Amino acid sequence: MYQALYRKWRPRTFDEVVGQAHITDTLRRQVAEGRTAHAYLFTGTRGTGKTTCARILAKAINCLDPQDGAPCCRCEACRSIDEGRALDVTELDAASNNGVDQVRALREEAVYTPSVLQRRVYIIDEVHMLSTAAFNALLKILEEPPEHLLFILATTELHKVPATILSRCQRFAFKRILPRDMERQLLHIARAEGIALTDDGAEILARMANGALRDALSLLDQCRVAEGTLDSSAVLDVLGLAGSVQTMDLMRLVLDRDTAGVLALFDKLYRGGKDVAAALGELSDLGRDLTILKAAPEGGAALLSGLYDRKTLLELGRDESMRRFLYLTATLQACCAALPDSFHPRTDAELCLLKLCDETLSGDLLGLTERVARLEQGAPRQPSARPLHVRQEPRREEPPLPDGPAEGERVFDVPDEPVRQPKATAAPKAATALETASAGDAALWDRLINQYKGRLPVNHRVFLNMARGVVQDDVLTVYCSNDFVRGSLDNGDVLSVLQEVTSAAAGRPVRVVLTVGKAPEPPAASAGAQNSASPAREAARQTDPREDRLSELVKNASQLDHFKIK
Repeated sequence: MYQALYRKWRPRTFDEVVGQAHITDTLRRQVAEGRTAHAYLFTGTRGTGKTTCARILAKAINCLDPQDGAPCCRCEACRSIDEGRALDVTELDAASNNGVDQVRALREEAVYTPSVLQRRVYIIDEVHMLSTAAFNALLKILEEPPEHLLFILATTELHKVPATILSRCQRFAFKRILPRDMERQLLHIARAEGIALTDDGAEILARMANGALRDALSLLDQCRVAEGTLDSSAVLDVLGLAGSVQTMDLMRLVLDRDTAGVLALFDKLYRGGKDVAAALGELSDLGRDLTILKAAPEGGAALLSGLYDRKTLLELGRDESMRRFLYLTATLQACCAALPDSFHPRTDAELCLLKLCDETLSGDLLGLTERVARLEQGAPRQPSARPLHVRQEPRREEPPLPDGPAEGERVFDVPDEPVRQPKATAAPKAATALETASAGDAALWDRLINQYKGRLPVNHRVFLNMARGVVQDDVLTVYCSNDFVRGSLDNGDVLSVLQEVTSAAAGRPVRVVLTVGKAPEPPAASAGAQNSASPAREAARQTDPREDRLSELVKNASQLDHFKIK
């Protein structure tokens, strides 16, 4: 009769257990020295060897010819336990024997000495399934058992076991088996069974098992019916996971920002019977693999899901940033969590795919940041020696002021030459304006704002439209409309430009101070100068219309509570 691989290749000694050396070595030394405890608690995920190690330990303490703490597997005691006919070794499933009556019967039976073996052993699997009354009934005999009695408890949910039980057991935590250890074991078993398993096929099986060797052997048992060599493509075909190729194509279209292609492929999957939640779930798993591989190209390979080979993942995410992958994964996770309560899951999934293709559609701070980044990348490149907003055309004469400038005051014009010029050629005009300005001159901000903007990128200079500067006693006080604007201007590059331009115009050092509030009203003498500066600002806005749009976006964003500068 055919026997499943995971049963046929179940370890019989401590040496055959894969990936749990920290446990098997300790148990072997305890048996060799005769210091075994009366109760053990084995914890860990499924398929990691808890029940197997419990059986090996039962054989080791009852073996007639132990080999350095390990069972010989040849004596009558070892063979009877392996064949399941040893009356003194009892395996119980707490999921089906979780009542207090079953535990009371066990307690009454356990006091009797073993009939054949040296010690009576009770292996209780999934012990967390016992009821509260059953745990209380087990507690007394577990606390003070007879010398011939040994309890081995196994569970996958340690948090459900009462503390009174935990404190009376030696606890051993079984960890997930590493993919590389599992690959070696799969290749070894495949050679012994005559299965043509390749290295990449073993890698796929090991990663799909998620740390459980039993699951990997079950998958290998299922795939052995494939004809020819059992490589990665054959494994995916047999297991019905060939759709992962379509998931890879969908992710490739998302990364290429091909909105039409993404919607068309998703519609094809939907019409082909693909569940919406399953499609987004597979896309989320792929996004997780790409994120992990991007964060840890070497060590992160052991954390991959195993549905996609490492070479393809590296090629797919080579030109993308970590920020993009984090956004993709987080958006997919949020959409997958909301789908069960969705009125129309397909529409929600399509909206999610549109957001993945274009971050600016997200409507949050990330969308605003992406818009600013795109404006920076799309801005025309001009020589750094000339401000970006200055037009390359003859300068027009400013119209005369209605009332004329104040006595001793001259209107400050944006020079055609760069800001960083010798004082003899660039600064005299501005210096006169600053020196003759009255205390607390707010109109000077309008005269210098174009030079500030010319030295700053778009994402910084738009905030100057939401601030107001006043010069008094060699101090430029910048009044910001809110904390968000102040935090945006509180940047080393911005402050350096403000200080440098103002100092160059004044001919002496000027200190910059940022504050939140409303700027004082300018004096009457400065009103004309302020009006005279508005045509220059209007010309700058016409030169770069993106500033008006981005300034509007920033004003709207600053009203939200979550845009707080920490």
